[in-house]
Amino acid sequence: MPPSPSIRPLGSAPPLRDRGDACPGALRLHAAADGLLARVRVPAGDLTVRQAAALADAAEQLGDGFLSLTSRGNVELRGLPDGCDGRLAGLLGDAGLLPSARHERIRNILASPLAGLDRHTPADVRWWARRLDALLCASESATALSGRFLFVLDDGRGDVAALGGDVSLVAERDGAGERTAADGGTALLRVGDDPAALRIAGPDAPRAALAAAEAFLTAAEASGTGAWRVRELPQEHALTARDVAGALRAAGIAATHVPDGARPFTATGPTTTHPNPGPAAGPTTTDPNPNAAPAAGPAPAAADSSAPGVVEGADGHHALAVLAPLGRLSAAQWRLLTATAAQHGSGELRLTPWRGVVLPGLPAAAAADRLAALSAAGLITDPSSPWHRLGACTGRPGCAKSRTDVRADLAHAVAAGAPVPGGSPAPAPGAPVYWSGCERRCGHPHGTWVDVLATADGYQVSVVRPDASPATQETRPQ
Repeated sequence: MPPSPSIRPLGSAPPLRDRGDACPGALRLHAAADGLLARVRVPAGDLTVRQAAALADAAEQLGDGFLSLTSRGNVELRGLPDGCDGRLAGLLGDAGLLPSARHERIRNILASPLAGLDRHTPADVRWWARRLDALLCASESATALSGRFLFVLDDGRGDVAALGGDVSLVAERDGAGERTAADGGTALLRVGDDPAALRIAGPDAPRAALAAAEAFLTAAEASGTGAWRVRELPQEHALTARDVAGALRAAGIAATHVPDGARPFTATGPTTTHPNPGPAAGPTTTDPNPNAAPAAGPAPAAADSSAPGVVEGADGHHALAVLAPLGRLSAAQWRLLTATAAQHGSGELRLTPWRGVVLPGLPAAAAADRLAALSAAGLITDPSSPWHRLGACTGRPGCAKSRTDVRADLAHAVAAGAPVPGGSPAPAPGAPVYWSGCERRCGHPHGTWVDVLATADGYQVSVVRPDASPATQETRPQ
């Protein structure tokens, strides 16, 4: 897979981009060691069974027969032959997976996978995702965004808010705690790593997210650095919540400045209480809904959307959450998931940033049996699985830059009961462990994670913490 953004040392100078990003798409294919690679954007991870079937057809008819899930809830097809572009575009286009050829690489929208599904879900933000995607595909200016630029939509549980969004929306409960994001309520809008946020009315959230992205493009052009992402802007052109407030005002969107809108979330994982950022420091424009302030105190605990298993819904229906070992699914496994969604669920699949799949809408009586069938097919269905929270880059033979076959090495390590080389427990309990074949660390997690890096002298283990300088990172050569 093409590289993730590098682990940039705290306080280091932003990169100077002298070319456009090389992120692959469904129409711009990447030449890998095992053939061409296509990355199909799936906004909010939402797929119909028809779209899922089309992806399986593409994997079987054109690719290596497997589908890879990415840390942004997208799908990669590998082993594609030269000259397959037209057939691939036809398969995907007929299924509605390419609504706009000019925008296909910028539809990077990550949303809380369990929004609207579990008993205590704070808000269903999927409407935001659908509306934002439509706005992006209709925007001429948005075509200038990088294929790496990321929108994050969090339903209030904090599961995706810390996953490195360039523009993030976090739903808030209103005083009644009942309205959905589409019907009302408020949201916090954040840009990059700015701890401040803007409180806006929920129905304005998709337009506000697009306006924030357009404000980034203006800042990037003024900086002259060719920045692809908000964090790459130099300090003198940094984009803040106050800067975005002006863009919202020009678009007719009311916003209130919140000095510490990031406080409820950490980079190590989701919280289980609802954000309550406290009173605003003063409105940038008129308060969007002064009578619907967020409810005080913790909300009931929401389900952990990164964990596999059965998710109990409030309406008597259940959802199944499974993980793909190392993010790879055979076409047969994928078709089993699709058939389960079609025959027993609501006819939809949701891809997660933890390289998993959620199947909503199953009758409670059928959930356990269907989960057992998915487990028998080789999917991760139990949080106690040794594969839970383990990941790896493509490695050899698929990537020529990798020093070794990291997936095979990891499989041997798991079989030996030591997913972290050296046999000792992970240096950061509960943090994901990620094996990489080179310093690019493609597809690595965000927040705090255990880095297992292949070097010329074997594997080196370290703990990556986003708020620490390289000198204070824990490192254990092996």
